[in-house]
Amino acid sequence: MTKPLLIEIGVEELPAIPLLKIIQNIETSWQNILQRYSLECDFEFYYTPRRLVLIHTNMPITQASSIVELVGPPLNVAMKDGEPTPAGLGFAAKCGVAFDKLATREEKGREVLFYSSTVDGKETVGLLKDMLMEWISSMAFGKMMRWASMSDEFIRPIRWLQVRLGDTNVPMTIFGVNSSNFTFVHRMVDTAGVEVSSIESYEDALKNGAVILKPKNREALIVADFDDIERVNGVTIERDDDLLAEVVAITENPKALLGTFDEGFLRLPPEVIITSMKEHQRYFPAFKDGKLSNHFVVVSNAVTNDYTKVIEGNQRVLKPRLTDALFFYDNDLKRGLSIEGLEKVQFMDGLGSLKDKIDREEKIALYLVDKYSHKFDKKLDILKPLMSQAIRLAKADLTSEMVYEFTELQGLMGYYYATALGKEIEICEAIKEQYMPVGEGAELPSSLFSAIVAMAVKLDTLLGLFSVGKIPTGSKDPFALRRAVNGIVRIAVEYGLPFDVNSTILDLSSNYKPFELDALSSFMIERIYKSIDVNPSIIASVLASGERDVCEIFKKSLALESIVSRDDFKSISSTFKRVANISKDDVRLTVDTTLFVQDEEKILYDEFMTVSNNTYGSYEERLSALFGLKNILDIYFDNVMVNSDNEVLKSNRQATIGAIYNSFKSIADIKEITI
Repeated sequence: MTKPLLIEIGVEELPAIPLLKIIQNIETSWQNILQRYSLECDFEFYYTPRRLVLIHTNMPITQASSIVELVGPPLNVAMKDGEPTPAGLGFAAKCGVAFDKLATREEKGREVLFYSSTVDGKETVGLLKDMLMEWISSMAFGKMMRWASMSDEFIRPIRWLQVRLGDTNVPMTIFGVNSSNFTFVHRMVDTAGVEVSSIESYEDALKNGAVILKPKNREALIVADFDDIERVNGVTIERDDDLLAEVVAITENPKALLGTFDEGFLRLPPEVIITSMKEHQRYFPAFKDGKLSNHFVVVSNAVTNDYTKVIEGNQRVLKPRLTDALFFYDNDLKRGLSIEGLEKVQFMDGLGSLKDKIDREEKIALYLVDKYSHKFDKKLDILKPLMSQAIRLAKADLTSEMVYEFTELQGLMGYYYATALGKEIEICEAIKEQYMPVGEGAELPSSLFSAIVAMAVKLDTLLGLFSVGKIPTGSKDPFALRRAVNGIVRIAVEYGLPFDVNSTILDLSSNYKPFELDALSSFMIERIYKSIDVNPSIIASVLASGERDVCEIFKKSLALESIVSRDDFKSISSTFKRVANISKDDVRLTVDTTLFVQDEEKILYDEFMTVSNNTYGSYEERLSALFGLKNILDIYFDNVMVNSDNEVLKSNRQATIGAIYNSFKSIADIKEITI
């Protein structure tokens, strides 16, 4: 038998970000609790700023009965001379029955004592408090709080509680709060508790009190308001999904409203205005004709027939923030870009100041410019001073008032200041793009010049932190070193930059304290496995060939994948695994054609030489040609005894097969491939 169940935990306003971070875990946790208590059933989880709600349509009123089986000692141990031994009596006591109520059965070839009983399930009413306390305890919001005389902790004080099974209020006390049939609606409608007559009427009771229970319904209302605002006012609202989720979480009765600010503030970089609105006020920016307009959208939680005062209030709040931002911006422009003061800002213990980091980055950038000079249109005598200037200005905005206020705009503000100061476009763009890509699939630097700056920043961070022992362990990576490697790999591949991991690390290591270079090399190679979407054994086969150039690893892996993924590769691979198995590291590779005694030897060798001497446009073409030797190799193996009793013939035949294997190994070690 089942009944509907309603659980409502009423709280003071929940902080949106901590709630949204664990929202999936909250639901999963309750599902696991139901499973542990043998009360599995479907349910819905909802939240508003002031409540966490579980609604079950069909909650079992009792646990299902369960069968408990206990296996005891062997019969020859449990009984002696027809009487139970202490071991047998002990097992009976454990089962809670007389010895003669026990049965026997065969276990692993021996007869043992056995007892089976049916345990009736407990009533759900008696379990709910323990289940609810487990659920609350599982909510890992992070920073918690205590209130009044409570010793237990929760993210916010609990103020009311409903636990309703069918028509019955389930009596319990949690955090000093007694369960009841009352809920609380929007504060602007009623500050007193509202009685809920039944579970079925619960959502309507909230709606009548200006509380929209379901987050999806609140989101739909906001989006519909956005559509209306755009249609009526000719603007386009930036629909930030994360910000939308946040305003859904902090509103019970959402209403999107259009506000304005003085057009004079549009002199600020648009990112400054947008950041100020979104981060501080949770406003959505609005655009006209593709440019930021002097409009914003606020999602109000008020209950009123006239939102004029709400709009005016939010406009008043925004004005001083933008006034401050404009003051910071003008001051920074007067000051200009300078790294003065960064020598006093520590980068990392053992790695000196930010000024020291800039000096190291400059050395790396100039090393990369020399290495990839053939990729640039400019001559080195022009390129190097530009690169040095870009590196030395890249972190100059860290001392600006604007970045002090909005740290997330570091680099971007440097771009605007450098542009205003008339710096070359390459320098301005490189300052803005120095941290690209900022994540998996994120945008890459837009030019080779910017890419070199971004690589230099990442390489210094990697080399520096490894040199002082700040190496990621397990899933922990507080300095985002894995992301740094991913960025280097993506940049190298995008711009076709030869980047040998081992030689690059070795060349640059002299700027750092001595450390284990192989550890960094292995760390970077490990990330390559994550960067290429192919069978991992293919990457392993390319690495086993000794290849350490990032671009070549990519090209060879993708070329090999195109062949390995073919339907006929399984039959092809058996032949070439045999080639690999025959080949030995110490085998001589010089083939003496005068020692051929069978036609198959000459045919194979001639065909192989034709393949070897051809010119190919890609690794895939070369591999296809080599794998095309399969049929000739099969005939060769059927008719030629490679391991001949004649040591001279044996050595020469092994050399032939070894030469073929080595041709593959210049691209990948085929014996490493598993399919």
